[in-house]
Amino acid sequence: MDRQAHYRELKAEIESIVAGETYVPARYSSAACLLAEAFRPRFFWTGFYVVDPQKADELVVGPYQGTLGCLRIPFGKGVCGVCAAEQKTQLVPDVHAFPGHIACDSRSNSEIVVPVFDRDGTLAAVLDVDSTEYDAFDAVDQEGLEAICKILLTA
Repeated sequence: MDRQAHYRELKAEIESIVAGETYVPARYSSAACLLAEAFRPRFFWTGFYVVDPQKADELVVGPYQGTLGCLRIPFGKGVCGVCAAEQKTQLVPDVHAFPGHIACDSRSNSEIVVPVFDRDGTLAAVLDVDSTEYDAFDAVDQEGLEAICKILLTA
């Protein structure tokens, strides 16, 4: 099965699992688990940084699969913070060349971060996926992950 088909299947599976689920961390946990398992070992760290309801310009670590994540990331700092500030996907082939990169785990070499919006279009979180490989993510990953993030809080 090619990756595009794999992403389509995962999207359908995640959509069916989260449909009607009112507890948002359960939605994030399920998606992180399914994505990490589907693309292991390329997906070294897979999880969510959630917009802190007490500090609207800060992300706080949410459900994830992988090694210890950073606890908090200010908007505009590192790949996740830039994604949150710009509200658009960040596809980074070499995180060490990214200005202001935050190294939560020094083994990460590339990263893709996708915004997650709630039903009213407000940024709720970002999906962060790291890889130990350089240039591990491409347009297929971006399209697949964006499709999953689009339905994550709206299904």
